[in-house]
Amino acid sequence: MSHAWMPTSPCGSQCLTGDEPTVGRARVVARLAGALGVLLASLLALPVLPIIGARGRELLAKGIFRALLNAFGVKLQVTGELPPAKGRGALVTANHISWLDIAAVNAVRPMRALAKLDIRAWPVLGPIVAAAGSVFLDRENLRALPKTMNELAEAMRNGSQVYVCPEGTTWCGQGLGKFRHAVFQAAIDGGVPVRPLALRFRMADGRETSAPSFIGTETIIDSVMRVARLRGLVLELHILDEIAPGRAANRRELAALAEAATSSALGRVMLPAQRRRIPRTTLHENTKLAG
Repeated sequence: MSHAWMPTSPCGSQCLTGDEPTVGRARVVARLAGALGVLLASLLALPVLPIIGARGRELLAKGIFRALLNAFGVKLQVTGELPPAKGRGALVTANHISWLDIAAVNAVRPMRALAKLDIRAWPVLGPIVAAAGSVFLDRENLRALPKTMNELAEAMRNGSQVYVCPEGTTWCGQGLGKFRHAVFQAAIDGGVPVRPLALRFRMADGRETSAPSFIGTETIIDSVMRVARLRGLVLELHILDEIAPGRAANRRELAALAEAATSSALGRVMLPAQRRRIPRTTLHENTKLAG
């Protein structure tokens, strides 16, 4: 059943443009092999994380996520700059389009994330996400949400930057979903700023594309294969101005400020989430939450 923590979007196959340039079969195979190699190398690197120090872990994580983007032929273009963390926590928000989103964010600044609980059980990726210090959210257990938000606030209060996706699910990129309010309460309780990011996918010739999105009834494999076929994919990451603590009177106003900043940076309109009854298995596959 859909609720505030398990929203659905109206995006589906009808949102895919489908006219992007593609690479040949051999390049697709090479990209998939390269991506698998990056993931396996990440898994093998987990035992050394405790002994290489914070700076070493940051450099290693950056290298891994940049290598993953390179494996798929994705060019990352960053506008703006994240200031040095220096032990100062923040809630980092972004619009949610693809599984590539978190790779782009961590290629710029590795950070903890708010992730759905079932990711922990994923092969290969699950241990990597857990080792990154992710805060896991069980969206099917509403009684556990206050505890999770307290954990999130405490992490930021202690100096962690935490990446969240306030839309609560993926969209095709042509519009934005409504930013959910609850995660912004964690920023208020933690006394930390909010740093909005805005993500956009386009091709090398400048055309925007929805091809990298993870939407509708498709599986993660469908989306990965579509990305592996694209030629000249560019991922724009815009780092926006910080929203200082105390600027908003409550979490609703804070969510509205972050949503407006993201929408303005992308020239987008906010689209209402579509409430509809869908099979439980579809909810599990298609309500994605990287944060």
